[in-house]
Amino acid sequence: MLALMAVTSAAPGPALAASVAPAPTPAEAKAIAAEAWLYAYAPLQGYQTLWNQTQNKTFPGYVGGFNRFRHYSRSATPADTDIVTPNNDTPYSWAWLDLRAEPIVLKLPAVPAPRYYVNQWFDLYTHNFAYTGVRATGRGAGTYLFAGPRWQGSVPKGITKVFRAETDFVGTLTRTQLNGPGDIPALQALQAKYQLIPLSSFEGTKPPKPAPPVNWPAWDPAKAEGIGFIGYLNALLPFMPTVPSEQGMMNRFARIGIGPGRPFDPKQLTPATRSAIEAGVAAAAANLRTKALAQSSSKGFFGTREELGSDYLTYRAMGAMLGIYGNSSSEAFYATQQKGPDGKVLDGRRQWVLRFPAGQLPPVSEFWSITMYSLPQRLLVANPINRYSIGDRTEGLKLGADGSLEIYLQHENPGPAKVSNWLPAPAGPFFFVGRLYGPGPSALSGQWQLPALQERP
Repeated sequence: MLALMAVTSAAPGPALAASVAPAPTPAEAKAIAAEAWLYAYAPLQGYQTLWNQTQNKTFPGYVGGFNRFRHYSRSATPADTDIVTPNNDTPYSWAWLDLRAEPIVLKLPAVPAPRYYVNQWFDLYTHNFAYTGVRATGRGAGTYLFAGPRWQGSVPKGITKVFRAETDFVGTLTRTQLNGPGDIPALQALQAKYQLIPLSSFEGTKPPKPAPPVNWPAWDPAKAEGIGFIGYLNALLPFMPTVPSEQGMMNRFARIGIGPGRPFDPKQLTPATRSAIEAGVAAAAANLRTKALAQSSSKGFFGTREELGSDYLTYRAMGAMLGIYGNSSSEAFYATQQKGPDGKVLDGRRQWVLRFPAGQLPPVSEFWSITMYSLPQRLLVANPINRYSIGDRTEGLKLGADGSLEIYLQHENPGPAKVSNWLPAPAGPFFFVGRLYGPGPSALSGQWQLPALQERP
């Protein structure tokens, strides 16, 4: 069995005293497991990315560890599998920060108009806790300090803004606009100016004692999707100090073996308890899939803990299932369709059209796109014209005589007259995501909505 043991750094404070609580009945164990699985779903999906990018040296998207950027100077293709539903609009810059020993300083250059860029910062919960970029902080140069939950130092001079995280490790999915192949040298020059600097180096002082190494458990999706999720969650919790509003929840979770750094071996459970936990996990997973499939937009799924609201566990889990690390709605709005008018999952072997009436194109201050994904993989779709998304920056896109726009979604080439507006689909199930960067008020209020996909005769 994969060893999902305690990390080498001890959890702060005493361990949750599971031993003082009575053993749960099967019904209680099932209910607790369902709640705990929902709680853990987004953090574990995020951990999959963290582990692959910082620990798995054989992973194509390996970043090289913590506190450093890995930049991409091209848009995503079907070969990119770091995350599900990647965007095909803006090349990525990935980084993960270890904030245990000291804060990290981010230095950003001035970014001239009209290039769009955004640094989205998320914690181990997958909450978007900080933004820098065109919308959030403007186009001028800036110097930003990122501090973990336990840092008690003084902010030095020269810092534009301080961002405090709830967790010891945080990540960024930075997006920088690319304006065609000829723009790659300028893009690379800009990305090279995104700098991550330990606070001690920024101040020119002696570095603090390094944080102890972490025994990160290797990612195994089969274990994470079942009862083994408890071991992964226990390995993450030492770096996620319990917020007061969740203490009661953590006390309940402790009754089925959940706690910071606690070893977990399902073989130590009674058969009845293990079966109950497995049933709770299965029920929670089925319920989440049903809810996620019914969604038509990303509104409410991504943001801070406060922005997600009272049902934040469900919303952040749906966000992670549909497309982890999506932007908060103020930065980008996502609209999706997974079913046709007949209620069946969309299939590329049928011929579909997405029609925008005249004057009803997506309302944005930056740009918009429609991106195709395969199901169940939720990845970009290989096709003969190497087109993975289509939008207002697509060369040759044709409007109708009345100013309307029709986009054709299907596996087969629709022919010379329509190929300019063709978004190739797989020869099977698919869904698509509309992305609005700098969404207008009508999109955020719900006044504007993505048109319903229609089948062509």
